[in-house]
Amino acid sequence: MVATDALTKTYNGVNAVDAVSLRVPAGGIYGFLGPNGAGKSTTMKLLLGLTRPTSGTMSVLGHPVGPRTPLAPGTIGSLIEGPSYYPSLTGRENLAMVASYLSLPASRVDHALATVDLADQGSKLVRQYSLGMKQRLGLAMALLADPPLMLLDEPTNGLDPAGVAEIRHLVMDLARQEGVTVIVSSHILSEIEQMADTVGIICAGRLCYQGPLSGLQEEGVIDITVSDPDAVHALLASQGIRHQVVHGVVRTPMLPDDVVGHLITCIVTGGTTVYRIQTVRRTLEQAFLELTEPTHAAHARTAPGVGGRAR
Repeated sequence: MVATDALTKTYNGVNAVDAVSLRVPAGGIYGFLGPNGAGKSTTMKLLLGLTRPTSGTMSVLGHPVGPRTPLAPGTIGSLIEGPSYYPSLTGRENLAMVASYLSLPASRVDHALATVDLADQGSKLVRQYSLGMKQRLGLAMALLADPPLMLLDEPTNGLDPAGVAEIRHLVMDLARQEGVTVIVSSHILSEIEQMADTVGIICAGRLCYQGPLSGLQEEGVIDITVSDPDAVHALLASQGIRHQVVHGVVRTPMLPDDVVGHLITCIVTGGTTVYRIQTVRRTLEQAFLELTEPTHAAHARTAPGVGGRAR
């Protein structure tokens, strides 16, 4: 649905977007995740033609996009840095103005209001809307032309928990029931985790990871707390099982259940008491921190790889 190659935007000698190559599949939700100032909004503005790239190429819906080949109005629905509206007009009147600009039938206004659950609020002045209602109005504007692709920049910013859940469910319904491909940006991992099928993680303008969220989760390790780590070390070494001893805890890579069962039996039979056995995996949060905040992540990491013996 969207492809960019080495997309770069430079401001005053600094790359706000630095050689980003996105691959957004058709259908579903693509989570664009990164800290504040990472380059998410700039990337979306580039895709919309609101700013020109310094270098690189873009393709949307299979068509090259550039200054000489802009997208037709309404091709992409967007909500960038908050919705724009006339507060002294009603929600329906705001939508009617956009529909008129895009030469859309008036019936699209009612359809958009109904899609975002504002059908009974369309006659109310927008200045009387809550923040969540204004966000939904922005989504309705983005939906007017029935676009196959939507770009939503931090759509839950500033909302209370109920409003966040409301917008999240609306976005998910758009993707799953209306068949719209949605690129949604956020700096909050838990939000993207609940919505996205595929994610792109950006930090300091560079794309650090792209793929399924599951790709960030490692297989994990097994930690065995025992009364005599040296005896277990000798046993594992004799069986050729990779391991290390960390602060008195024996750590192995993930092993099949039958191998673990046999191992525990051998440990106990040899006279060593097993106090605890557990699987330790890196969380998604730790993976995100490792990609975006390496220094902080070094302290948060709890499941290092298994190498030689360490004491």
